[in-house]
Amino acid sequence: MKQGNKKVLVTGSDGFIGSHLVEELVHSGYSVKAFCLYNSFNSWGWLDSVDPKILDQVEIVTGDVRDYHCVKEALADCSAVLHLAALIAIPYSYSAPRSYVDTNITGTLNILQASKELNIQKVITTSTSEVYGSAQSVPISEKHPLSAQSPYAATKIAADQLSLSFHKSFDLQVGVLRPFNTYGPRQSLRAVIPSIITQIAAGKEEIELGSLTPTRDFTYVKDTARGFIQALESKEIVGKVLNIGSSFEVSIGSTVDVICEAMGKDIKIISSDDRMRPEKSEVSRLFADTSMATSLMGWSPSFGGLEGFKKGIKETSQWFSQPENLKNYKYNLYNI
Repeated sequence: MKQGNKKVLVTGSDGFIGSHLVEELVHSGYSVKAFCLYNSFNSWGWLDSVDPKILDQVEIVTGDVRDYHCVKEALADCSAVLHLAALIAIPYSYSAPRSYVDTNITGTLNILQASKELNIQKVITTSTSEVYGSAQSVPISEKHPLSAQSPYAATKIAADQLSLSFHKSFDLQVGVLRPFNTYGPRQSLRAVIPSIITQIAAGKEEIELGSLTPTRDFTYVKDTARGFIQALESKEIVGKVLNIGSSFEVSIGSTVDVICEAMGKDIKIISSDDRMRPEKSEVSRLFADTSMATSLMGWSPSFGGLEGFKKGIKETSQWFSQPENLKNYKYNLYNI
């Protein structure tokens, strides 16, 4: 699928990754319809901060992926859908697992069913590296066993399998993109990198964190957004799952060091029990094998390796440190 008059629906476009993806789609010449979660504040989430010149080229609709009527109505004049809408905070999934079933599983089912009935040409659903659980072997390829260590991960596994089943059962042109630990400007404080940066930017010399030993494959949001666009344009992803990541593994403790270097600060870490996952739920290691994404759709990270990570952290810390951005975050509170 290429640009032109074909309209692409982006669900979750009011969120962190979704808002960046909307920008990149417009830059790439696509006609974009942005699906935002309805709210009484008339807020479009992070799309409210996007350059008005870009937003003028975007059709924005509000609704809820849990409502089939809303989904089908939004999709009616589109040729493709990039489905990012989800509940993603792992700690909150311990408290409200039913909400994750409703949004992540039923919401995905609504996208798939409406796409089938409307003969949508291309559907890309969003997975997560959390479906692998702690790495049993590295780097983690798409053949790695799936192991849900949180209710969140369990609902994403179900959504992935629903997506693939619609291809096998109904020949729906659907593929699954599996990003590893995306970070960058606009990310929620539920994630570790914004939590570290905002506490430092606010002048704290002691910051609270959970476990420092787990490793992650942090992927800069521009690389993730480009992955979605290349998936949209690739025939090879249909019926498949493809990882995208930085192909670089770093511990949370070392991540703190990289951030301190970028921000020119020296801080003390306080271990907080509130920020610890239950022992059996903590994913201790994530490290992506992205060779399939490279070979099948030509994707590779621009912010890969240690130097790419340092570059992405610098851009991210600069954004969060701007007073007009920092004021949007309650950095004194632990946000699950």
